[in-house]
Amino acid sequence: MPDLKYEQIAESLRRRIADGEFGPGTLLPSSRDLCEQWTVSRATAIKAMEVLRADGLVVPHQGRGFSVVEIPVARPAGNRGAGTSRVQGGMPFRRLGTPEMLVPPSHIADALGLDAGVRALHRARLTLVEDGQPHAYTAAWFPPDIARSCPRLHLGGPIAEGTTHYVRRTTGRGPVRGVDVTSVRLATSAEAEHLQVKRPCAVAVVLHTAYDQEARPLVCEEGVTPSGWWERTDDYAMGQGG
Repeated sequence: MPDLKYEQIAESLRRRIADGEFGPGTLLPSSRDLCEQWTVSRATAIKAMEVLRADGLVVPHQGRGFSVVEIPVARPAGNRGAGTSRVQGGMPFRRLGTPEMLVPPSHIADALGLDAGVRALHRARLTLVEDGQPHAYTAAWFPPDIARSCPRLHLGGPIAEGTTHYVRRTTGRGPVRGVDVTSVRLATSAEAEHLQVKRPCAVAVVLHTAYDQEARPLVCEEGVTPSGWWERTDDYAMGQGG
């Protein structure tokens, strides 16, 4: 359980949202109600709501408080450094197909440390731009131990709190290190169909693997973005000798 009071409040509300007590569009308890329930200051209650807002779980309404988002967001694979949130880079998305246990490609199995032929849980999503056009196709692979411990990952709909929070809440294991490998290749026929592009089409591929505090892999995501949507900008200080 989180130690800080605002984290405890945020985690409690996150659980209640995940359990369906507060559905999409529903107003959450007011800051006054939270202050009375938790015996905290208004600033602490508001900070708890800002945590959920950064997670992409709630949206503010002037004079009315916060409500649960009606359209959940997701991020393309990668760029999950400390201090980032689902709101940063988050986009509307559509879940593709039904999650299922499959034998992953060899490079995914290697990233997850799986022996040949071992199945992992496959979940796919398509992030969308404002007009609903596909932006990136992402296939997420969860190792068998995570798949066994987290039954909601096997369901087809979105997980309101996000898979990272759900896995941490269910297993006690959260990401402390991520490795992103970016490459460029041509889209496969299945990827081109999902992304609604004609082949041959160059795509940027980000292979993101998240590890827990014991260096065990939690998930491996492969995000595929057509060249027309791919852009990377780095802004950094440089030394005089460089």
